[in-house]
Amino acid sequence: MEVRKRTAIVTGSTSGIGLGIVRILARAGYNVVLNGFGDATEIEEIQRELTLAYQVGSLYSRADMSKPAEIRQMVADTVKRFGSVDVLINNAGIQHVSPTESFPDEKWDAIIAINMSAVFHASKAAIPHMKAQKWGRIINIASVHGLVGSKDKVAYVAAKHGVVGMTKVMGIELANDNVTVNAICPGWVLTPLVKQQIEARAKTNGTSVDAETVALLGEKQPMHKFTTPEKLGELCLFLCSDVADTTTGTTLSVDGAWSAI
Repeated sequence: MEVRKRTAIVTGSTSGIGLGIVRILARAGYNVVLNGFGDATEIEEIQRELTLAYQVGSLYSRADMSKPAEIRQMVADTVKRFGSVDVLINNAGIQHVSPTESFPDEKWDAIIAINMSAVFHASKAAIPHMKAQKWGRIINIASVHGLVGSKDKVAYVAAKHGVVGMTKVMGIELANDNVTVNAICPGWVLTPLVKQQIEARAKTNGTSVDAETVALLGEKQPMHKFTTPEKLGELCLFLCSDVADTTTGTTLSVDGAWSAI
């Protein structure tokens, strides 16, 4: 009898951290559901690449993470296509930087909706399926800003602290359903966008990429080293394993000792 592959939804996964996580899970044999915006041709190419390289199924959802009905439909479409949702990785997020007194109302609403409320809506939709099959993993990609504050990031910090709080509540509620809920709190992650920013700084300042890397990281993070989307994917894979079946309701910091200060 063929063993059914497990299926993972990763929100905000057409680029950056989410795409790195998708690649690691697909390599491990998970069917994957990509979500996010981007060029349709590029997304189709990612899907073809995953299928050819790892012989897994893939589905693309354009669900807007600020719209609960679309989030619910994404989960329903996943179950219809693959028969289950086994892993939910809440990764989608946006950012805006401004002092609190001038922070635009619409930016506050959007960040809270996408970075925090979407975690609630996606989890609420997925949990009944996980409980019914007596197995599930919810992994919330929070941030070091779920543990510490930074100026000019009132909405982002509030949202990520909320995600950490939800992780604790859901971990308690699902403790005896064989469904674990955890949050990963990265510091600096070397995404293509961050790499471009460092290269631009080096060009502007007439310095090296290495020097600008240390300068950027040293502003907040004691360790002068980035984590990567792929390393975060490997941590997600660990949390999905049976070894981590009692790891729940907690946060895992991947922040180079930033939150230890």
